[in-house]
Amino acid sequence: MTRLAGALRPSCVAVGRTIADKASALREIAELASGAAMPGGFRVEEVLAGLRQREELGTTGFGGQIAIPHCRLESAREFVVGLISVPEGVEFDSLDGEPVRLIAFMVGPETTSNEHIHMLSAISQALSDPDAVAAMVASTSPEDLREAFLQRARRDPGGEEPEGRNLFHLVVQDEETFHDLLRLLSEVPSVVVSVVPAEHSSLYLSKIPLFADLWRDRPRRFVRILLAIVGKGITNETIRRIERAAGPLQQRRDLLLTVQELFYCAGGLDG
Repeated sequence: MTRLAGALRPSCVAVGRTIADKASALREIAELASGAAMPGGFRVEEVLAGLRQREELGTTGFGGQIAIPHCRLESAREFVVGLISVPEGVEFDSLDGEPVRLIAFMVGPETTSNEHIHMLSAISQALSDPDAVAAMVASTSPEDLREAFLQRARRDPGGEEPEGRNLFHLVVQDEETFHDLLRLLSEVPSVVVSVVPAEHSSLYLSKIPLFADLWRDRPRRFVRILLAIVGKGITNETIRRIERAAGPLQQRRDLLLTVQELFYCAGGLDG
């Protein structure tokens, strides 16, 4: 959270803006970001091009009246984060079709993929509560908006490094659920996530004469395994988040979760 607080520049926080459309919103973001005091700085058009390129991959209007536009720039030497409240809303091609009332944006260095993901995850988590977002939108000054956001970020259960870690082992047979859970796990602080392609055992058993007659339909093709190393201090909260996203696990027949205590865990993964 300390890194996020440092990146959230007071000069990049604006309240009560009226913005005509998404294109205007991206330009306003670029102008705020380029004006942030930082070594070297970057040009408005450079930021705007980066934001547009990212939006071409898929909208950053993730629903719930929030958008998190972001990009990485070769010229950036450090992270710049900002907030813009738009009480009347602005169309942003949001996934839920609703106008966006709070924009949290980020510009980061080209070479820091992991830090970029962690920062995005922290921003997303800080905006996960609709009531908190509504309170931020109602802020009447940039100082109030910035402090409301940082107060929410400080509530993140991963703020302290817990003692010990657990291994989450999620076998997922539904592609949409897989993407939802991958995004969810990437938002949990201090978590290392890996994806392992897999195939259901029925794919092999159906080819064995003894069992072939048991699978008259085509065996299920999509199977992925999510491996996540989670601190013990946030294990229960992570399970609750998974159930909020996927529903009661006891009722799923295309999702299996096991959690194991790790006797030893050292090292790390880059990228």
